Amino acid sequence: MQEPVLEINYLSKSFAKNKVLDNVAVTVHKGRVLGLMGENGAGKSTLVKCLFGIYAKDEGQMFLNGKPIDFKNPKEALENGVAMVHQELNQCLDRSITDNLFLGRYPLRFGVIDEARMLMEANQLFASLNMNINPRTIMRTMSVSHRQMVEIAKAVSYDAKIIVLDEPTSSLTEREVKKLFSIIDDLRKKGVSFIYISHKMDEVFEICDDVEVLRDGKMVLSKPVAETTMDEIVSALVGRSLDKRYPDVDNNPGEEYFHIRNLTTKFDPVLQDISFSVRKGEIFGLYGLVGAGRSELLEALFGIRTIASGEIVLGNKKLRFKNAKEAMAYDFALITEERKLNGMFGKDTIKFNTVITNLESYKTMNVLSNRKMLDAANRQIVQMRTKCVSAEELISSLSGGNQQKVIIGKWLERQPEIFLMDEPTRGIDVGAKYEIYQLIIRMAKEGKTIIVVSSEMPEILGITNRIAVMSNRRLAGIVNTNETNQEELIRLSAKYL
Repeated sequence: MQEPVLEINYLSKSFAKNKVLDNVAVTVHKGRVLGLMGENGAGKSTLVKCLFGIYAKDEGQMFLNGKPIDFKNPKEALENGVAMVHQELNQCLDRSITDNLFLGRYPLRFGVIDEARMLMEANQLFASLNMNINPRTIMRTMSVSHRQMVEIAKAVSYDAKIIVLDEPTSSLTEREVKKLFSIIDDLRKKGVSFIYISHKMDEVFEICDDVEVLRDGKMVLSKPVAETTMDEIVSALVGRSLDKRYPDVDNNPGEEYFHIRNLTTKFDPVLQDISFSVRKGEIFGLYGLVGAGRSELLEALFGIRTIASGEIVLGNKKLRFKNAKEAMAYDFALITEERKLNGMFGKDTIKFNTVITNLESYKTMNVLSNRKMLDAANRQIVQMRTKCVSAEELISSLSGGNQQKVIIGKWLERQPEIFLMDEPTRGIDVGAKYEIYQLIIRMAKEGKTIIVVSSEMPEILGITNRIAVMSNRRLAGIVNTNETNQEELIRLSAKYL
C-alpha cells in the first residue's frame, strides 16, 4: 500500500456540551479513494471542516505528507493542495464558468486581468478531463449536475493532492456518474487521493479503496472495501442490522383524484403535452434523466412555472395557480431539489423554518404565539428525529440530512393533501432514508397523494405504486412499479433523445 498522504489522529471537537467528534482517526493513502460514511449528524461535515480550517479542533493532530498541518482557513488548505467539492454549491451564478474557476486568483497581465489566458487554461482543463463544456457559459443557465462537474474541475485546477467530494453524485445522471468515476480513476493513477463522502453504498463499493464509518462522533469501522460487506457497513452506520432497504409499500390507492391534461408550459425549458392521473392515496413516481423536465413539472403544478395550455383538475375542480400561495391554499406542498437555494432560510432557526409556511395556525388573538411556534418546531423535531441542540438552533448548523428533515417537517405542519417531493432523500443517510420512506407510505395510507421525483432507480422502484418516465420534457410512458424493471425505465427515459 502507498504511503499515507493525510493522517488525522485523536481528533476531537465539541460545541458547548455536545461532543461532535471523539478521538477520530483517519488515514488517506496516496492514489487511493477513502469512502467516508455516517448517518446525518455523525460528524462527517465537522471532520472535514476541521481539516479545512473552518472549525478549530479541540484536540488531535493532522499531518499532510508527514508534516503537521493546522489550516486557519480554506484558502490556506487550497494553497497546500487540499480541495473540496461541497454538496451545496456556492457559486457566482450570474458570472461565467471561467470567472468561477479563477475567482480569487485571477491571472494578471500588465496589471489587468488576463481573460485570454483564463479562457485558454479553462479550455485546457476541460479537455484534460474530457468534459465538453463551454467556459463562457453563464452558471445560472446550467443544470445542477453540470455546475457540480464544473466544481470538480475547479478542484482539479488547484493541482490538489487530496480532493474531498461531498455527495458528488447527488444530482448526476448515471452517465455523468460513470464520467465522474472515470475522472477519479484517471486522477488516482496520477497519485491524487480522495475522501469520498456518500450515503450510496453501491458507489462506495464501486469507486472506493477503503471505507471508514462514523457513528455519533466515533469511528466505528475502518477497512479496505474488499474486506467488508454492505451488511457490515449498514450495521456500523445505524448500530443495528437493517433487513430491508425499503419498507413494504402496502398502501391501497383509491379513485383517480388528481388529473393533468395536455399540460404545456410557456417558457424554456418547455414541457410539452403532459397528461396523467394520480389516484388518492397513491405514491406516484417521476423518473427521467437530469433535464428531462421532472422538476419543471412539479413547479408548474405548484404555481411557480407559467402554464401555456392544458388543465389541472383536483377532484372535479379545475385549478390554475398563479403562485405558490394559491397552491398552498389548496393543500399542495413542494419539497424543492436544492434545499439551500430555495428550500430554507439558512440564516434563521429551526423554529422559524418549521413555522414559516403556516403562520396563521400559531396566532393567539391575531398575534403570533412563540409558545405555539416552539411547540410546532419541537413536535416536528421529535417526529422527524432531527438531530439538533434545540429548536432555536440555526438551521445552517445542521447536517444536510437534518436540514431536509426540518423542511419536510414544515410541510407536515400544514397536513397537505397533494405532496410534491423533488429528490426528498438527496444527501440523507440510509437510516434516515428508511424513516422518510415509512413517512411517505404512512401519508399515502392516510389518503394523501404523493408525487415523488428521484434520480435513484432502486429508490423509485422501491417506494412507488406507479412510475411516469419523462424524456426531453415529454411523457415517455407510465408503468406499474411491480410490473417493471430498471431496463424498461432506461429505455423509456431515452425515448425522445
